[in-house]
Amino acid sequence: MPHLDAAYDLARWLTRRGADADDIVQESFVRALRFFASFRGENPRSWLLAIVRDCYFQRLDQARPERSDVAFDEEIHTGSAASAIPDSALRGEEQRQLLRGAIERLPLEFREIVVLREIQDLSYREIAESVGIPIGTVMSRLARARGWLQRTLNPTIGKDTE
Repeated sequence: MPHLDAAYDLARWLTRRGADADDIVQESFVRALRFFASFRGENPRSWLLAIVRDCYFQRLDQARPERSDVAFDEEIHTGSAASAIPDSALRGEEQRQLLRGAIERLPLEFREIVVLREIQDLSYREIAESVGIPIGTVMSRLARARGWLQRTLNPTIGKDTE
């Protein structure tokens, strides 16, 4: 169970609820045990996180059969409550809470990439394997997510000075 914490962290970020994350992790470990014979000795953490992700999306599809993915629109997603908070208030725990809230507001396709890279410390290749997308897409999504987070947490970035 060396990757239990990583599996729970990813599930928690995806589901945004502890109880749902517990269920996803439990289901993921059951699947991992069932399909362990198919494990080819690749990175075990990456393999397990891919199972966690698959369990989450399968559950999401069952809950909402006609799920439509929403494209990341920078115009829509740039406004936030964080922009009203002065820089002096962004200290310690408050700063962590603002960052956590900003990450939670990211669209899922960007949030999962940020969590896998910045929190789980997976390489681009490991993320690409876990998520099933090209490395270039991983890099693009990560760059867009980081830019959105920067603009959300520091609203003066990118504004013209007069």
